[in-house]
Amino acid sequence: MANFSKPTGPQFSVDVYQNEYLPEGGRDVNAIVTVTSTGGGTGGTRATPLPATGGSAAVVLMLDCSGSMDYPGAKMRGAREATAAAIDTLRDGTSFAVVAGTHVAKEVYPGNGRLAVADGRTRAEAKDALRSLSTGGGTAIGTWLRLADRLLSSADAAIRHGVLLTDGRNEHEKPEELKAALDACAGRFTCDARGVGTDWEVEEVRGIARALLGTADIVADPAGLAADFTTMMEKAMGKEVADVALRLWTPVGVEIGFLKQVAPSVEDLTGRRTEAGPRAGDYPTGSWGDESRDYHVSVRVPEAAIGQEMLAARVSLIVPDPAGGTPTTLSQGLVRAVWTDDMVMSTSINPQVAHYTGQAELADVIQQGLDARKSGDSDGATAKLGRAVQLAAVSGNADTAKLLSKVVDVVDAATGTVRLKAKVAEADEMTLETRSTKTVRVKK
Repeated sequence: MANFSKPTGPQFSVDVYQNEYLPEGGRDVNAIVTVTSTGGGTGGTRATPLPATGGSAAVVLMLDCSGSMDYPGAKMRGAREATAAAIDTLRDGTSFAVVAGTHVAKEVYPGNGRLAVADGRTRAEAKDALRSLSTGGGTAIGTWLRLADRLLSSADAAIRHGVLLTDGRNEHEKPEELKAALDACAGRFTCDARGVGTDWEVEEVRGIARALLGTADIVADPAGLAADFTTMMEKAMGKEVADVALRLWTPVGVEIGFLKQVAPSVEDLTGRRTEAGPRAGDYPTGSWGDESRDYHVSVRVPEAAIGQEMLAARVSLIVPDPAGGTPTTLSQGLVRAVWTDDMVMSTSINPQVAHYTGQAELADVIQQGLDARKSGDSDGATAKLGRAVQLAAVSGNADTAKLLSKVVDVVDAATGTVRLKAKVAEADEMTLETRSTKTVRVKK
C-alpha cells in the first residue's frame, strides 16, 4: 500500500475480489474489481493525488419542445419546472445553457453560442426564458446533442455534462444520424437521459445514456420531473474528476473475455476498449464524485502445472494530464491465477463473482421475458420472468422484485413460479425495462 500525506482532491482505491485458485487444466479467471472514490484520501490499494482540475463544470439542459409535449399539457409544465429546479441546483460559477429540442435544436439561454455563468442574476434570467418556450415540430435528438457538444466545448471546464429529456421517439432523423451524433459526442461529455410519459423508446433513451456514460430512467408522471432533475443535478455537481479510464493490462498469452460494470448498473464495456500500449487497453468510466462502482473482469490464461502462479491481469485507473503529458495512475489492483490440486480451493466460487454473475443474468432474463411477452410468447415470458423473480429474491434485489410484481403474479419466489398478469400498465412495463440493468451491491 502506498499513501501520500495531505492528498489534494478525490482519492481512488481499487480492491480485487476473486478466487485465484484453478484446478489442473483450468484457464478461466474471474474477478470483481471495486473502485472507490473518496474526498478524504483514506484507504485502498494505492491512492495518488490528482492533477489539479479546478473542479469547474459546464452543463447543458436539453428540453424536448416537440408538439407532443403539449399532450397532456402537464408534460411541458413539468419540464419547465424541472429545468428551473435544475438551474437552481447549479453551483455558483458553473457554466450552463438551455437548449430547446424539436426537429432542430435552438438555444433558449443565454444564446449566441455562449454559456452563462451561474449566479443569482443568470439563474433568474434563465428561468424567465423558460416561460417563453412553446411547443411544435418533431424530434431529432442527434441535433440536440451536437448543439450541446458545441456549447460544452467552448467551456474550459473539467466536468462537461448534459441532461436530455424527451417524451417521444426520435422520428425525424434516421437511426444512423443519431448514432453518428452519439459517436461524435462520446468522450466529450457525459449525459443523463430521461423519458417522460410512455410514448418514447426505452432502448433509444438507454442507448443515449450508455454511449455518453450517463444514467437513463423513466419519469412516467410529469409531476415527478422536478424532483428527478434536482437529484440528477446534485449528482452532477458532486462530480470532481472527468475522463477516468480503467486500464486493463494482460501478460502474453492471456485473452480478455469481457469487462463489465456490474454496479450500480450492468454496462458491458468490452467493445469500448481503446489500445493503450503493448497488451494494454483503456475502458471509459466517465466522471466521478464520492462513489463506488464494481466491475467484472474475465480473462482466460494459458494452462500451467500444479503449483505455478501468474499475474492474470493488472487493473489500473488512469486520468489524462490536462496539459497533455503522461496520464496519472490513480490506483491499481492485481488479478492472480494459482494452480492447485486442492479441490476445495479450486472449486470455491467467490461470493462477489457469484452475486454479480446473477445480477447480469437478472438483467438479461428481464429483457428476454419482456420481449417474449410483447411477441405473444406467454410460455417463454413466464419462464424468463419467473427466473428473474427467483434471481431477484436470491440476491436481495428488492427494488427489481417490486417492479417484477407489477408484471407477474408471484406464486413462489424461491422457485420462480409466476403467472403473467392479464393487464399490465404500460408505465409499469416500461419502468421494469428501463431499470432492469440496475443492480444491488453485494454484501461484503
